[in-house]
Amino acid sequence: MMKKPAGPLLAACLAASFLVLNTPGPQALAARLQTARHFTDEKIVGIVGAWGVLPTQDHSQPEIPQGVRTILDRYQTLYIGSPAEKKVYLTFDEGYEKGYTPGILDTLAKRRVPAAFFVTGHYVKKHPDLVKRMVAEGHIVGNHTMTHPSLRGLATGQIKAELDGVNEAFTALTGQTMHYLRPPRGEYDENSLATASRLGYRTVFWSLAMADWLPLPGGPAESRATVTNRLHSGAIILLHAVSADNAAALDDILHDIKDAGYSFGTLDQLAAGSLPAPAAAS
Repeated sequence: MMKKPAGPLLAACLAASFLVLNTPGPQALAARLQTARHFTDEKIVGIVGAWGVLPTQDHSQPEIPQGVRTILDRYQTLYIGSPAEKKVYLTFDEGYEKGYTPGILDTLAKRRVPAAFFVTGHYVKKHPDLVKRMVAEGHIVGNHTMTHPSLRGLATGQIKAELDGVNEAFTALTGQTMHYLRPPRGEYDENSLATASRLGYRTVFWSLAMADWLPLPGGPAESRATVTNRLHSGAIILLHAVSADNAAALDDILHDIKDAGYSFGTLDQLAAGSLPAPAAAS
């Protein structure tokens, strides 16, 4: 039986228990303490968890424990950009379609803002015209898995099947291949990070998000205020395209971001400025 870490190491374990925290507050914090770590001589040898960040209100970057960074950087994971550059990276998760994506694409075109869309296999097959439009208008299309399972605890072969299914459908549709993965619900373990890397993917998390897959109590104004108040240099912004509130607020959000002096970058630019991209296994 593994001994419990004590003293500073226990504190490190707790600090490294990184959460999916879409809404602030102690109850949400306690409810999402799902991350487990195994340590030997203060070296992380395994990691299982659900990604998330504690939002700040002073436009500083959220704190990410060094132990977590160590594991993520080992697999060239993207989770935040440089604190020295007022640049943000806009991403959307597309598990299914509720009719808002055409308007989102219209707004992005109007504001000349690049984005990344993470799509499931279901989405590629059911909405090929929208996927082709994303590509045609210069956006990145990333992998959100075939059936939207948690990748935490999934066997290597299952992870590969989930990613290959989407990529093959996308390639057949567009002639392109996928290079970025967003794990459903942000749930991951070291094996999922390693497997994605071996398959040539950069796993992409976020540093700014909210519980927007459900209607927001404050509607579009809450969506706008949440993004604006939590903005920080290097932010990877996650918005769910199924949100009517996000779709209605998007034009104002993009205006506010630019008005605050930020520019929009792409995941390709962020990846190029970080660690070398993983080479896909043959």
